[in-house]
Amino acid sequence: MIAEQPTFKALADPTRREILRHLSQSDMSIAEVSDHFDMTRAAVKKHLTVLSDGGLITVRTKGRERVNALNPEGFAPVRDWLSFFDQFWGARLDDLKSAIEKDHSHD
Repeated sequence: MIAEQPTFKALADPTRREILRHLSQSDMSIAEVSDHFDMTRAAVKKHLTVLSDGGLITVRTKGRERVNALNPEGFAPVRDWLSFFDQFWGARLDDLKSAIEKDHSHD
């Protein structure tokens, strides 16, 4: 299995992406995350497990609670994968710039 597969699996679900948005604002317990969604805590816990397996969040114990926190370093596989495609954007933008400049030189 490719190393970044769990990360992409975690990001594939819109609910998990929404959980990440909430965790970007503050660390939250399972109960606090659950307050933002119309689903059981067990369902939220499953989503959090997938996010943790993907390296996108960290989980620490605080008393009797498990606190979930965004792990910015976990997004590195996604950033690295997307950066491969920068070469194609650069070429397209250069072509667009050339076309615009050519068009303006006829004015």
